[in-house]
Amino acid sequence: MNVLSVVGARPQFIKAAAVSQQLRHDHDELLVHTGQHYDHELSEVFFEELALPKPAFHLGVGSGTHAHQTAEMMTELERIVDDESPDIVLVYGDTNSTLAGALVAAKSSAQLAHVEAGLRSYDWSMPEEVNRRLTDHCSDILFAPGQHAKETLEQEGISENVFVPGDVMYDTLLQIRDRLHNTDGSGIERPDEYVLATVHRAKNTDDRDRLAAIIDAFSQLRVPVVFPAHPRTVTALQEYGLWDRATEASRIIDPVNYGQFITLVEDAVCVATDSGGVQKEAFYLDTPCITLRDTTEWVETVDAGWNTLVGAETSEIVDAVRAAVDPPAKPDLYGNGNAAARIVEQLERSVR
Repeated sequence: MNVLSVVGARPQFIKAAAVSQQLRHDHDELLVHTGQHYDHELSEVFFEELALPKPAFHLGVGSGTHAHQTAEMMTELERIVDDESPDIVLVYGDTNSTLAGALVAAKSSAQLAHVEAGLRSYDWSMPEEVNRRLTDHCSDILFAPGQHAKETLEQEGISENVFVPGDVMYDTLLQIRDRLHNTDGSGIERPDEYVLATVHRAKNTDDRDRLAAIIDAFSQLRVPVVFPAHPRTVTALQEYGLWDRATEASRIIDPVNYGQFITLVEDAVCVATDSGGVQKEAFYLDTPCITLRDTTEWVETVDAGWNTLVGAETSEIVDAVRAAVDPPAKPDLYGNGNAAARIVEQLERSVR
C-alpha cells in the first residue's frame, strides 16, 4: 500500500507520528510537509521529538491569505500526486493543508482518507469549520475520533466508510507521557501552582478588544499564568500596545516542544486555551480546561464537565478558572490509545 500523508501544522505532526509509526511496518509512506507552520519551534522540532520521518517533500508554502496559501499547496500537491500515484492520500484535522490535500486527492485516482472526521463547531467564521466540512464531503474513508462525530456525519448524509478508531493524538500523548515520567519533566522553571494559557486563533489575535479582555482576565487570577506565546500572538500584542500589560499579567515564554508542553498541561491547575488540540490534551491529562472561544468541535468534553466555553469575556474567564477545581468523574470518550493501528488495518482493507 502506497500512502501519501499531508501535514503542515503542529497538531497534524502529533497525529501523523502515531499513524506513520504503524504504517511504515509494512507499507510505503511519503510524508509531505506543506510548510504551513514554518517556525522551527512549531515545525521541525516536532519532527525531531516525535521521531516523525523526514518529509519526502517540503513545500515551503509559509504564510499568506487563505486563498493564496491553499492554492499554492494544491499546485504543488497535484504535481506530487501525479508523479507518485499513491493508493491513498491521508489528511488530518482541519487546516488549509487538510483542505488542499483533500481537493487534490478528490480530483485524482487516489482514495482520500480523513483522520479526525465529523467534528463540527457550527461556527462558519472559523476557517477550520469550512475546511473540515469540505474535507469530509470529499473523503472516501472517514475516521471519526468518537461516536458523536460519527453521528454528525450521518446527519449530513455520510454513512458509508465511516469508522470510529479513537483519537490518534491520544496514542502519541501516551507514548510521550510514559517517556517523560522517566525524565526530569519539562525543564522549564514554573510556579508550584499556575494556569497554562495558549492563545493563537485569528478570532482572538486579530481583535484587539478580545485579546485585551483575555489579558485582563489573566491579571485578575489568583495564581500565576504561564503563557507559551505563538509568534502571531506576540506580534498582535506588540502591534496593539498590549505587550507590557501581557507581561505584567502572565509569564510569557517562547514556544516549547511537545514533551515540555505536555508536562506543563499535566501540572497546571487548569488550562485556558483557544486551541482544539489543547482541549483534548487537557482532558486526557486530567486537567480542567477553559476554552477562550464561543464554540468547540470537542463538545463531548464540555458535556462531560471538563471543558467550559467562555469566549473572550474577562469576568467569565476569571469565574471559570476559579471554579475549575473539582471536575466530575471523567468518561472514556476517544478510545484507549490504539487508534493508529486500527486506522492502518482499515486502510489495508480499503485498497485490497
